[in-house]
This record gives sequence, structure tokens and C-alpha cells, in this order.
Amino acid sequence: MKTVYLAAPLFTGAELDFNRKLRDEIKKAGSNVFLPQEDSNNIKDEKNRQKIIFDKNLAAIDKADILVAVIDGADVDSGTSWEIGYAYALGKPVLGLRTDFRTLGIEGTVNLMIERSIILCSGIPELLARLKSFK
Repeated sequence: MKTVYLAAPLFTGAELDFNRKLRDEIKKAGSNVFLPQEDSNNIKDEKNRQKIIFDKNLAAIDKADILVAVIDGADVDSGTSWEIGYAYALGKPVLGLRTDFRTLGIEGTVNLMIERSIILCSGIPELLARLKSFK
């Protein structure tokens, strides 16, 4: 069973709900999922909170087989972008889920550096099919 690190923005109720829905779909398809909003953010040590979260997320990316990144929006979330770059540097496959139909015109769908380091998926069904190909 593959382990997926789910990188996504987590700053609004809609984002949190979408991330949980996506996690559940990926789990139903047969993968374990590390979801930072639930698996690393419940830290009570306020003094060391940021370091603890960073270390947990870094370790989870290191252990993951695949990174799935939600890349909706006018620009990819900065934390998600960092996670994509780190996973790419480790040689891990990165699947980018973009349900947003906006483009950058002739420049492409998202930032060039992101687009060249991911396998772009335009919906959850396509993402799940691509995930199965890595099993």
C-alpha cells in the first residue's frame, strides 16, 4: 500500500473540507494518506509549534511514496509549492490536482517551475487513475 503526502492550502473552511474529501477518496482507492492539517497541526507546545510542525511534515514527505498537491487558485499556495519542490528534489512522483479552470494564457496552466515538476491532473477521477498506475 502506497503512502501519499497530501500537500494543500489549509487556511479556509472550504480548503479544509476539500482536503478531507480528497483524503477520503485517496484512502478509498487504496493508499495511506498523511494530511498535515490533521496529522501535524494539533501541537500544544506553542513555543516550539512551528519547528514541530515543520519536522513532522518533512519526515512525512521523506516517508511518502508519492506527493499529491492541490494547486488550485490564481497562484499555487507557497507552502504547497515548497512541498512540491522538496518531494521533486527527492525524486518522488508529484501529482498536481488542479480543478481550477484559470490558466496563465500562453505561459501554461500554473507557474512554469511547478508545472514542469508535477504530473498535472484536472480532476479527482484522473488523479485516482494516475495514483493506481504507481502501485
